[in-house]
Amino acid sequence: MKTNTTKFFGILTALFLLYSTFISAQKSNKTVTQKQEMTAKIIRYEVKKEYQEKFQKAISNYVQESLLKQNNIMAEAYFEQENQSIIWLFERWINEKPANNSKLLTLAKTALAKPEEIIYIKDLEPISKEEWRRTSKTEDKQLTIMLFIDAKPGTEENFKKIYHTAMPQFRSEPGVVTYQLSEFENEKTRFVTFEKFRSNDAFQYHLNFPPIQPVIDYLNTSIKKQPFQDGIHNLIEFAPLTRE
Repeated sequence: MKTNTTKFFGILTALFLLYSTFISAQKSNKTVTQKQEMTAKIIRYEVKKEYQEKFQKAISNYVQESLLKQNNIMAEAYFEQENQSIIWLFERWINEKPANNSKLLTLAKTALAKPEEIIYIKDLEPISKEEWRRTSKTEDKQLTIMLFIDAKPGTEENFKKIYHTAMPQFRSEPGVVTYQLSEFENEKTRFVTFEKFRSNDAFQYHLNFPPIQPVIDYLNTSIKKQPFQDGIHNLIEFAPLTRE
C-alpha cells in the first residue's frame, strides 16, 4: 500500500511539473507577443545603366527569399516610371533586422552609381501582414504612388490628425489595394505615403474623393517646399509581382 501511495504521489508531482512548464511556456509566448516590434525601411538604389537588368534580378531574388521567412511582413521592389535606374526596396519585419544578402551587397559595390540611401520609418495607422500582402488582380493596371512630405515644424501633429480621420475612408475605396502613411524614425516632420491602386481610374477617383480635401489643403499650405507634387514618385513593381 505504501509503495502504491508513493507511486501515486510521484505521478502527481510529475504532472504538476509538466503543467508548470506548460504555464511558463504560455507566459513566455505572451511576453514575446507583447514585445513584438516592427522594423520598416525603404532603400533607394541608383543603378548604372549596364547593371540594371542584373541588379533587378538580384533584388527580385532577395524579395522572394524574404517573403518565405516567418518574420517577414512584406517585401516589394519597384523602379521609377520616369527613370528605371532608380530602384526602391520596401521591407517590414517582426522582431528581426533584415538579413544582409551577400550576393546583393557584392553586386552593389560595382552596380551602383552612388551609395544606397536607407530610410527607417514608423507606420502610422499600421496594417496587418495579411493586408500588406493583398494584391491587385491579374486584369488590373496597378498604379503605385509614393509621396514624400516635409512638414513645417509645429504642423506635423495636425497632419497626423487629418490622416487619422481620413485613413479608414481611403482604405475603404474599392480601387485601393494598399494605403499607408509612415513617419521617418529620426525626423518627426518628415513623412511618406505608399498608395497602391488597381488602376489610374481608381487613383483619379481617390483624387476627387471628398475626404481627401483636408489632406490636399494641408499639403498646399503646411509643407516646406511647394508644389507638393514634386515629392510624388510613380513606381512600377517588378518584385514579387504577385496577382490574384
